[in-house]
Amino acid sequence: MDIAHLADSVAAGDRRALARAVTLVESTRADHRADALDLLDRLAVTGRQALRIGLSGTPGVGKSTFVEGFGLHLTGKGLRVAVLAVDPSSARTGGSILGDKTRMDRLARDPRAFIRPSPARSELGGVARRSREVVALMEGAGFDVVIVETVGVGQSETLVAGMTDLFVLLLAPAGGDELQGVKRGIMEVADLILVNKADGDLAAAAVRTRADYAGALRLMRRRPQDPNGFPQAACVSALTGRGLPEAWAAMQTLSDWRRSHGHLAATRAAQARAWFEDEVRRALLARLTADPATAARMAALADAVAQGTLTPARAAERALSA
Repeated sequence: MDIAHLADSVAAGDRRALARAVTLVESTRADHRADALDLLDRLAVTGRQALRIGLSGTPGVGKSTFVEGFGLHLTGKGLRVAVLAVDPSSARTGGSILGDKTRMDRLARDPRAFIRPSPARSELGGVARRSREVVALMEGAGFDVVIVETVGVGQSETLVAGMTDLFVLLLAPAGGDELQGVKRGIMEVADLILVNKADGDLAAAAVRTRADYAGALRLMRRRPQDPNGFPQAACVSALTGRGLPEAWAAMQTLSDWRRSHGHLAATRAAQARAWFEDEVRRALLARLTADPATAARMAALADAVAQGTLTPARAAERALSA
């Protein structure tokens, strides 16, 4: 594969080349990994940056419908939008349906948008193993906004907040109360809480839910990277488009404030450091299992743990000391 040509094509906005690049980055083959690192290095020198938006919420809350409506709103303003839709993988077979693009058929046909479904595989936290690197590819391709739509997550799965500039939590009407404000986890990392499905018979319930969560947010300590009024809660309807312009305006306000006060650069630097440390940990574990002698030793220790003759902690200590 001609990586130099592929990098040039991605930087020029070639959609087919971008799809090939994502496939290369997500590959688990060792030779592909070397090419992927070369590709990422070449695209990094472009210095392009996009507004990275993480989107999470419980299953069935309407994440894909929201992404399509919100994405069309942005492309209507002349912006180029990339969507990384992470799909849950089967715990039994490891397979994924990857059907999010089918749900966003109008956005998928928009020439200013690019949608890429990716399997979560065995990763926890709502995102895929190489989501950070795919976001970097989208930036190298010149997109203005990159949306990372996670799998349906719960209270503690907040990994997407560590790779994006803004974290949006999508909620359904008639859920939660002000006591959510004393809980920790996904609530305390959300920059914007949007109560979806604020239309039809659910409109009144959505307004009440927004008020509950607005009260919950007031119980939380204000973060230094937030201006007055953030984080905030609002109502939206992905079906009718209600509240989408206001949600985008709030995101721009928060992003501009963080950029002008140096918080955005500091956050990205911290995320890059965490990314590096995570790669080192994973690489060390991979090398342990790749060495035949070490792999055999670990297998013997695992058998001892399974038989009850060694505790997991003692077996891990012996594996590391060896």
